[in-house]
Amino acid sequence: MERVLGIGGYFMRAADPTTLSAWYRDCLGLDADDNGVWRQEAGPTVFATFETETDYFGSRAQRTMLNFRVRDLDAMLAQLRARGADVAEEIQEMTGVGRFGWVTDPEGNRVELWQPA
Repeated sequence: MERVLGIGGYFMRAADPTTLSAWYRDCLGLDADDNGVWRQEAGPTVFATFETETDYFGSRAQRTMLNFRVRDLDAMLAQLRARGADVAEEIQEMTGVGRFGWVTDPEGNRVELWQPA
């Protein structure tokens, strides 16, 4: 059986794609090139499905949620707050999995930040 090798891209609609790309670069350090190619560090990627009625993604209108691995969740959240980003106060910890925090980008997309255990 042929299998996928990994995530090849994540695409989002935006009212202002240039500004949204700049927000991900400036606030999260996602340094994609002119073609949108970003060389991420090796590590685990979680693929999970959720019930239609979940509130986990924030707005029910949001059908998917992007999750980024981070080295230091507290430092990332502080950096985002310093830039005026919409950061959730809540932090969740799952034993053996890691810690989670959330930020909402300027287009209203909730993004999860994960510091693996």
